[in-house]
Amino acid sequence: MWEEFKKFAIKGNAMDLAVGVIIGGAFGKIITSLVNDIIMPILGLFLGGINFTDLQVHFGKAVIKYGAFTQSVFDFLIVAVTIFLFIRLISNLKKKEPASPVIVEVRVPSQEEVLLGEIRDLLKQNKN
Repeated sequence: MWEEFKKFAIKGNAMDLAVGVIIGGAFGKIITSLVNDIIMPILGLFLGGINFTDLQVHFGKAVIKYGAFTQSVFDFLIVAVTIFLFIRLISNLKKKEPASPVIVEVRVPSQEEVLLGEIRDLLKQNKN
């Protein structure tokens, strides 16, 4: 079992996944800061000085913080668009693999088939 785990962990896919998760976590923090510290204050300024984190509704003891939800939605949208653009850039930069050559099999008729074909042609000539 240990050997199987080592093979799995050393495979490129598992390592790529681990690196992706670590970079994604760090990237998520950058995007959260971008949204919370730059985009939302500018958006709030345009909307009359609204601070989105303070937007909430009280229902008795329950508090619904829809401002924080709005910021999370902006986080998600920015991350999704950024990842889409990054993947698109990477796929465009990838070298296009040359098309594999098409192998066409040419069947050479056997000696018997050649003779039968000649006989057929002679019979057609004699009928005319």
